[in-house]
Amino acid sequence: MSFSLWLTLVAVCALGAMSPGPSLALVLRHTLQGGRRSGIAAALAHAASVGLYALLTVLGLGALLLGQPWLFQTVSLLGAGYLLWIGYQALQAQPVSIDASALKTNMQREAMRDGFLVGLGNPKLILFFLALFSQFVTPELGWRGHLLIILTAMLIDAGWYMVVAVVFSHARFLPWLERRGHWFTRLTGVLLLALALRLIVQVMLEY
Repeated sequence: MSFSLWLTLVAVCALGAMSPGPSLALVLRHTLQGGRRSGIAAALAHAASVGLYALLTVLGLGALLLGQPWLFQTVSLLGAGYLLWIGYQALQAQPVSIDASALKTNMQREAMRDGFLVGLGNPKLILFFLALFSQFVTPELGWRGHLLIILTAMLIDAGWYMVVAVVFSHARFLPWLERRGHWFTRLTGVLLLALALRLIVQVMLEY
């Protein structure tokens, strides 16, 4: 893959990662509730799910999933159900003190679980990668080229959401977050619920 083509891939992946959606709301929620480490844990786990979908698409399993409407619908509805659950949890947020004691291992594990499952429950990523790979994957592209595409998608996704976690956990924001962070978390909960309902409606209309 030429350098100019790789730069195009980087731009497309960056635009995909930066588009608002449940992933952004999730990382913000865990950053506000558990601090920087929790947000970064969610970001890395989400990137792992992106890498998994990219790998499945390279192997041709993405096309298989799209070829089975019932399977695609099932994954979509499961993802929507999980968004409903964590959105409901976010609505229960209470004021907390964001300090070292809030960065417990179990909170980071929860962030990793949510980050991975939210990404995994978004089969729309398959559509994104199929459209993406149709431009960059050619018959002569070997396993190194496939690996480069997968790693590029993962690293950009992880990098973007880690930046989000670092910025929103900056010391300048902490006093404001301690006073009003729970309201922001509840707002992300509303966003997650809205996105889940939108996904359910889309699935019902399409099938």
